Amino acid sequence: MFGAELTTSEILILILGFVGQSLFFMRFFVQWLYSEKHKRSLIPTAFWYFSLGGSSLLLIYAIIRRDPVFMVGQSTGFIIYTRNLFLIARERREKEAAAQAAATSTEDKM
Repeated sequence: MFGAELTTSEILILILGFVGQSLFFMRFFVQWLYSEKHKRSLIPTAFWYFSLGGSSLLLIYAIIRRDPVFMVGQSTGFIIYTRNLFLIARERREKEAAAQAAATSTEDKM
């Protein structure tokens, strides 16, 4: 496919693939913006770990297959999955710090 002239049907298949991948990506993009707005992830943590693992394997698959539709789709998803895991970790640290501060404050009052 690469380095050779593409037929009309191959071009149409690529267009179809990129449009399909764009629609699939949009569900993650909308969720990502929602999480950014609220500065926390609103989906269970396991979802992001499975997404990151699946995305990594599919990206490897896409590279082996030399499939640009999957390469673009999986590489952009990988960034979003990683960002959401970062937001989850940050929120967890903030909650732990708040709990520690509350415990210290309670001890000081005794």
